[in-house]
Formats: sequence, structure tokens, C-alpha cells
Amino acid sequence: MPYYSTTSTPPLEETYVKLPSNALLHQQNSSQDNTCTKECEIPTINLHGLTSNISQEITKCKEDIAKAASEWGIFHVLDHGISHKLLHVMRTEQIRLFSMPFEKKRSWCGLPYGSYRWGTPTATCQEQFSWSEAFHVPLSDIDDSSEEFKTFREVMDKLATDMSNLANTIARSLSEYLGDPSTRCVTKSCSKSTSFFRLNHYPDCPFSEEIFGLVPHTDSSYLTIVHPDKVGKLQVKMNDSKWVSVQPKPGALIVNIGDLFQAWSNDVYKSVEHRVMPHSGADRHSIVYFLCPSYDSPIGSCTGHSPIYRSFTFGEFRKEVDKDVKQLGCKVGLPRFHL
Repeated sequence: MPYYSTTSTPPLEETYVKLPSNALLHQQNSSQDNTCTKECEIPTINLHGLTSNISQEITKCKEDIAKAASEWGIFHVLDHGISHKLLHVMRTEQIRLFSMPFEKKRSWCGLPYGSYRWGTPTATCQEQFSWSEAFHVPLSDIDDSSEEFKTFREVMDKLATDMSNLANTIARSLSEYLGDPSTRCVTKSCSKSTSFFRLNHYPDCPFSEEIFGLVPHTDSSYLTIVHPDKVGKLQVKMNDSKWVSVQPKPGALIVNIGDLFQAWSNDVYKSVEHRVMPHSGADRHSIVYFLCPSYDSPIGSCTGHSPIYRSFTFGEFRKEVDKDVKQLGCKVGLPRFHL
């Protein structure tokens, strides 16, 4: 029977409790030490160095970015050039958007149809379910006809422009660090119109010890920029397979490397596996920008020799990811393209 509600919260609890628990996945999770053992201080990079008049400072900043991308796959950035006031206004608009009635969010709210999503439609068990809702917006397709959401669209468009500039600056630095000028086409294939904006909301969760806010995954992007709130709850998987908690840093944005940069760099840069845990007693919000190329853009190896992955387009990659999620309930990603 269809679910109809005048409240803002999607039927997360009703859906979750109806799903069976997968004993095999539960056993695998238990054997892989999925508990979060500690908080972790990820690298913090001041991007002022990239605009310095001193060549040594520029080189040092590029080295720091590349080291963080290869050893961690995730880092904080300060002096990123994005207005804190703009981020605050976007957060206010985000909260207003998610406070709308559930039916309005999933039918139409001035964003492209299908932008709104909640839970995990493909989940066949509780272990694959995400306790969250989101607007995943292709920036090439924003409806500008609604007066009700005019401020929201204007703020999102401005922030997306600034995020795009920041993402391309970091991507250019990572490309140039690997030394081959011909590989700088990474940024040429990416623009605001080919990238995505995602607004996440993780509602207060009564099952916070048993469920994910967002299931473990890597990002299908070159890189991702995140503006978290003060609640935190982002966790990353380290090389020793242990999960650690990444705490928000005042004034900083979080950057994490995506699958495309790992493939392009021949595994020099690390697409870090991460997850979000729900919180009991408080909602959590985040604003996310995904730097992506056009669907027909080839993702080759920057080295030009001994590639780890076969050449593929972004469209091919997305098609494989979507197929695996539908058939397996989870993403496989880069291993599908190993040579």
C-alpha cells in the first residue's frame, strides 16, 4: 500500500524494520572489525600556498595535496576561497528544503524530477539500508521557473560555481604534480555543468548502533568536496581496515579522492572508502560537490605505460555501478575495470 504522509520525514523506520537481516553480511561485518576505534586527525592543507608569489610555497602546497591524496585519500582544506556566509545561507536553505512535507519533496520542489531520494531502494536486507534522504542534483538541469525556491536556486548556483572552481584548482594541482603536461586534460573534461550537487539529511535515528546513515562506499567522481555540520559522524577506512572517525574542523571543507582519480593516477591517489553513521538525538546535514566529467569522457592512465585499469568512459563506469547496485545491492566499482 502506498505511503502518504504530511510529515517531512520519509518512512525510514517503517521500511527498515520490514527488511530481513542478512546473516552472511552480518557475519562478514563482524569478522572485518567494522567498529570505529578512534577519532582521527586527517591532514589539513592551507590552500593559500597555491596562490603565493613564492615558487617554493606553491611547490610545497602541491606536494602536501599529493601526499594527502596518496596516503590518506581525504584531507581538510583551509583558505579555500568559499564564503562562510554563502555556506551558512546554503545550509539554512537546505534545512528549509528538507523540512517540507515528504510528498512535496518526492514529487516536485523546483528541482529536476528524480533528484530526491531516501533510504536505499535497492536494499534487500537491513545491512544495505541507508538512514538518510538527499537531493542529488545534476547542475546542468535545474528548473528556474519556481518563485518559491528562487533563493535556494540562486544560492546553490553561486555555491556550485565556487565549488567547481575550488575542485578544479585541486584537481589541476594533483594532475600537474604527476608531471606529464598532457594529462592536464582532467580539468578540461570537468565543469559545473557535468558535475553534481548533493544535499544530505540524516534524521535522528533510534537504531543508531545497528544501521548506517550512508552505507560504506567510494565516490564515483574525480574528487568530492564536503561541507559538514558540527555533528560529524563521517568515518573512513584506513589501510589496516579499521574505521576511524573524521571530526569537522571549524572553517574547513573536506576533500576526498574519488574512483576516477585513482584510475587516472594508476593507483597513486587513493579513493578512500567511507561511510556515515546516524545519530540518536540530533539530525545531521552535509553539502557535497562531486567533480565529474562528461559521460563520454575517457578515463585513461596518466602514466601511459603499464596501466592497472583498462580505458573506459565515465558513462561506462556509471553503467557498471548502476548494474551492480541493482543486481548485488552494492557497488563494485574499479575492480570491474582491472586489466
